[in-house]
This record gives sequence, C-alpha cells and structure tokens, in this order.
Amino acid sequence: MAGLTSLGMTLVACSTPAAPQAPAAEQGSESAAPAAEKILLRVQGNATNEQPLADLFMERNGQVEIEYINVTGIDHEEVASKILSMVAAGQTLDIGFAATEATQLYAGQGLAEPLDEYVKRDEAELAEYFADVHPSLIEAMMWEGSLYELSRDFNAANMYYNTELFAEAGYDHPASDWTVEDFLEIARAITKKNASGETEVFGYAWTNRLWGSWMPWIFVNESNLLTEERAPGGEWLWQTFYKDDPAAEGRGGGFRWLAPKANDPANVEALELMQELTREGTAPAIELGGGQTLQGFFTSGKLGMTPAGGFWAGGLHNAGMPKGAFDVQLFPKWKSQRHQFGTGGKFMFTGSEHKDIAWEFQKLEVSKEGMAVNGIFNPVILTTPSRRSMVNAEAFAETGPEHWEVFYSTLDDHPDTAPIPAPPISNAMTNIFTKYTGLAMTFELTAQQALDQMQAELEELYARQGQNMYKLEG
Repeated sequence: MAGLTSLGMTLVACSTPAAPQAPAAEQGSESAAPAAEKILLRVQGNATNEQPLADLFMERNGQVEIEYINVTGIDHEEVASKILSMVAAGQTLDIGFAATEATQLYAGQGLAEPLDEYVKRDEAELAEYFADVHPSLIEAMMWEGSLYELSRDFNAANMYYNTELFAEAGYDHPASDWTVEDFLEIARAITKKNASGETEVFGYAWTNRLWGSWMPWIFVNESNLLTEERAPGGEWLWQTFYKDDPAAEGRGGGFRWLAPKANDPANVEALELMQELTREGTAPAIELGGGQTLQGFFTSGKLGMTPAGGFWAGGLHNAGMPKGAFDVQLFPKWKSQRHQFGTGGKFMFTGSEHKDIAWEFQKLEVSKEGMAVNGIFNPVILTTPSRRSMVNAEAFAETGPEHWEVFYSTLDDHPDTAPIPAPPISNAMTNIFTKYTGLAMTFELTAQQALDQMQAELEELYARQGQNMYKLEG
C-alpha cells in the first residue's frame, strides 16, 4: 500500500486525507460546463442490478453518461484489493463502493473524499434521509470526524435457520433472548449422523472471513478482535440530524481500532466453542469466503443454522428455497447480546474531476426513488436497505423470512450493535485473522496457540503500518 504513494496519481495522495473542501459548484466549475459537453462518470457497481438507477440519473442529467465498473471477489476484502491494484495501475474512477471492510481503508489512504461540506450544503434535502437511517449506520461511515459515505444498505449477523429441521427436532421459533445454551441444544439435536458416524445434517456452519464468521460469537461474548473507541468530532452531524434521537447519544466521529486484542480470554473461549462444534461433527470444516457451499447445504436440508443478514433472503429465494422454509432470529445471548454489522455505500474518489455530479449521483442512490429502482432491492431483497421505512412486510412478502423485523430491530433494540472492526489496515488484518482462524479450525493449532500467534502478527502489523492511521493527539 505504501508503494501507491510513489505513482504520482491524483487518486492517491498519502496516509492523511485532504481536509474537507467546499463543493465544486460553489466554486463555479461543473455548473459552467456547456450543456452539450458529455461527461463520463465511471462508477463501481453491477450494471445488471444498478442500471435502472443509472438510467434514472442520465434521464435527468442529459450531459452525463454513466459507465459501471464491476469488480467482484469472494468478499469485500478481495474487492478492495482489486480496487487498490486498479488505482495503482492508473485506472480512474469517480465513484467507488465500500462496505465497512474498506471504508476506513479508502479514507485513510486519501482515496475517498469527505462529504461534510456537501452534506451541510444540502442539509434540508438530506434531512428526510437521515431521519430514515439508524445513527449507528451513519457513524460506521465516518473516519476521524468526517462522513465518507451515505449508507445504502447493511447486514447484521443474524441467525438463519431451516424451519423444517427445527420442526423435526421439536423446536419452534426461538425467543429473541435465547442463549448460547439454547443454541447448542438445538444445533446438536438437529445434527444427524449415519451408521459410520459421518454427519449428514449439520446443526451449524459458518465461513472463514471477517463479517459473519465466528466474529458474532466474539461480540456476544463481550469482546472484539481489536480495542475499540470513538474518534472525536461529528458533533455537527449529530446535532443537525439526530438531535432528539436517544440512539445517537454518545456517538462520535467514527470508530478507532487502536490495538489488537486477539488473544483476549473471551476470544479464546469463542474459538474453542467453534472447534468443539467441528470436532464433534455438529459443524462442518470451514470454507473461506462467500459461503456458496453453505447455501447449498442450507437449501438442500443439510444445514440447520448459519449466520447471515437480510441479503440471504433474496439469495435463498433465488436458489429455489420457498417462503416459510427458512426464518431468522437474533444471535443468541452469551455474556451479552451485542451484535455486529457491516454497511455499504458509494464514496467519491478524491481524484474525480466531476465531484459535483458524483455527489448528485450519491444522493439519488440513497433517495427513496433511487433505491426503489435499484435491482439490489427489487424484485427481491438482495441486501438490507439502510432506510428503516424500506424494511417492511411488502419487501419480504415474496421471499420471507416471517420474522423480517429482526433485521432492523438488531439496531433499534440493541443500539450498542457495532460495525465489524475494520481499520485502514483492514485488508492485511483480515488476512491474518483468516489465516490463524483456519489453522485453529483444521486443528493444527489450539485456540490459544492460534490467537497468541494472531496477536503477535497483528502487533507487528500495527507497528509496521498502523502508526499514522488515526489523527491522534500528542
């Protein structure tokens, strides 16, 4: 990553981003462009789903042509790696997409433009948006006091379950405050083995990545992979848009993850639990990445439970799983019931020559009209809308789950729910996390050994790359 700064590109400056600047319109640039002059806006996105949004924007802005650049990967970390490689190779974009995994990465490298001045300028227009979006999703889009994205969608790690396997084992929809003991009882009751002792139906499964993974168990065991605190700043945003919202109390300018705590005893306990489930055959061997195998297990009745967010409703529907065949509940309570989420949205590249137009596109994308035409929200939900008003019975009428209210109540009923830890060095951190998780889950290392070595490697990473990623005083 350090090598990027030597390429002389306008997209990459240094580890400290530029200070917020006034929108270009106030400087009289974009608005002065001749009406007949075509402007190409290069946007990271999937045209298959998002073309209707682009068409709507181009219909209203005749001088603009939008080109979607689709960047795929097994998870958000891989996509971010590809974006960084594209930037290093000299490819330019005006608008990118970042989930929590990469929000601080792009901001910390100076690739993303802070949106503060744009938001302040269009305060009246955006009041309705912020009133519809939980403050925790907004805070997760901040870095060192500035806002970098307008949250479009999110996914909290909830527990999906196969309703037929639950019924066969004699269980109904679990209570919202069910416990880890309840979970273990159900998972073991669902698990079925053949005469040779091989598991044919697994009670629980997960994938080895940052979001989801065994991270929810770390959170509900009152811990985290990294230490967590709030950066100062952001008062202008909270006072402007969330002044009377109790859920906004105590929020700051985004999260700071200042040091690793991988081998915290609570984390060791959580990883030992995952090993126990695999060793006894209640859970299969883990796979790395996106979870297609798990979806196959789940839809074919070979898996009882797995962590997933609202995105899975449409995915299961598209895979042929009928409404009613699956449902969802909060993650079970352990020492606490603090949940984790990831959120995503578009960001403006600092090197864009069309910032005003990019900003107009960003606003349209999170407007009710823009989200209504976006293929990621219809005809079926492929990810959870950040707008509370769009998480409703109509949205899940075709797919289910029955208890779709869980998705937003994860935020509303548990306001301490927080983003997965993703500092500006998140890509390297995630590689370390998945590497030692894998070594533990293949039983090459004990949980304690794996997390001790993970801690040591994370400490080296922080010493090497993490010194200047936050604007610390002193």
